[in-house]
Amino acid sequence: MKAPSPLPRPASPETGLEASRPAPEPTARAATLAEPRDDIFETDLPSRLDRLPWGRFHTLIVIALGVTWLLDGLEVTLAGAVAGALKASPALHLTDADIGLAGSAYIAGAVVGALGFGWLTDRLGRRKLFFATLGLYLVATAATAFSWNFASFAILRCLTGAGIGGEYAAINSTIQEFTPARVRGWTDLGINGTFWVGAALGAGGSLVLLDPSVVPGDLGWRACFFIGAALALVIVFMRVWVPESPRWLLTHNEPHQARSIVQAIEARFHRAGRAPLSNELKTLRFARRDSTPLAEVFTALFVTHRRRSLVGLALMTAQAFFYNAIFFTYALVLTDFYHVPSGEVGRYLLPFALGNFLGPIVLGHAFDAIGRRTMIATTYALSGLLLTGSGYLFAHGMLTVEQQTVAWMVIFFFASAAASSAYLTVSESFPLEIRALAIAVFYALGTALGGIAGPALFGRLIDTQQRSAVFEGYLLGSALMLAAAAIAAIWGVDAERKALEQVATPLSALSEDADAR
Repeated sequence: MKAPSPLPRPASPETGLEASRPAPEPTARAATLAEPRDDIFETDLPSRLDRLPWGRFHTLIVIALGVTWLLDGLEVTLAGAVAGALKASPALHLTDADIGLAGSAYIAGAVVGALGFGWLTDRLGRRKLFFATLGLYLVATAATAFSWNFASFAILRCLTGAGIGGEYAAINSTIQEFTPARVRGWTDLGINGTFWVGAALGAGGSLVLLDPSVVPGDLGWRACFFIGAALALVIVFMRVWVPESPRWLLTHNEPHQARSIVQAIEARFHRAGRAPLSNELKTLRFARRDSTPLAEVFTALFVTHRRRSLVGLALMTAQAFFYNAIFFTYALVLTDFYHVPSGEVGRYLLPFALGNFLGPIVLGHAFDAIGRRTMIATTYALSGLLLTGSGYLFAHGMLTVEQQTVAWMVIFFFASAAASSAYLTVSESFPLEIRALAIAVFYALGTALGGIAGPALFGRLIDTQQRSAVFEGYLLGSALMLAAAAIAAIWGVDAERKALEQVATPLSALSEDADAR
């Protein structure tokens, strides 16, 4: 066995990367055995990113990348808001069950897109993939406007979902890798909350475009699907300036490029007169390698971190069923049980979207201050209990349409924060090399288990025209949320205010006593 060579020199704030320290004057035997360590490098770049104050750079990252959630909110809302128009369309003639199946097709596409693009994001880089996924979304959602029957509509919704699912994997990993650890929870929840800005935009747009005096005949619902395409076209140009994640580069044997990006970011703060919040820097040692073997990926997910995997799967499954089942079919509840005209559905969504948006914004800081485990368990449990109570009142006809809307506002104030925390959990609990794939795997598994079945199930429950049948679906959603709350309380990860590398050690990181391989 060859003797280990000396540790590399600690990285300096100026360079971020240094060659190995010269060895002491060797003895004859040491001179024979010692060899240069060119397969290992040491860096402080992650620590340098975490010590930066919040600045314009972070705000621009959030806007250019976080718009994914806005687009998803827009798409999901449009699917519900145009449900009545789709049923009345002479080209489509969809039933309630068809609309539920189309919602499931969107979710199924998101599952496949997340898995495929998530794997590619970890292998090829964050930047390449967030252009590819946005491009797919743009083309597919625009093409949906030209659907001519149920099959074409469902297929194009599936492709739209694939673009959004891929975006989740590429975007969530990128944003967290640039965000300082002390505000990672609030930032992530706040970004997720913009889903409801998109929802409000979709609701408002549908109120205008579904008005026959503005857009006549069968063109209104078709015009709605161009809203997302227009937004995506603008966002493509906004993303041009976003650099590759330095953390991804470090785990793919590109330390010099990573250093250049971090130095450029620090220079922006220096020009603005903004100094780092701390002089303390921590270093990491990485083995040089270009990719992570799949066997190591699955070992990390399902052996090394199997408890975290259980937590992530429980949180994602519960929130996926809870949200997709209710939100994809809320318009049918309003039209079938409260007799709201299809053109007026968007009006009731606006206060509903407001409650969902305020939840992550108002509660987000508590996830960093009080802690992940406590806040996740609390928001999940409250969501389940409140849905049970309001579902009981709905089943017995004790709510007016306005009271139903207020009940949904209160429930989803907490449920929105809970659902956002599920994405936060799966995106920060696993090593850097597999973070995008981890997001994709648990999004896919949770959505497949809870999201695909939810809209189709509720579509059929609503088709029965029995309030008691819909209440049974609400009880199932409540039970899943309460079970997830218990799992998070027992086995959740206390990741608040910790660097990503501290929450989960990168697979290519080396301990101080690691020998040459």
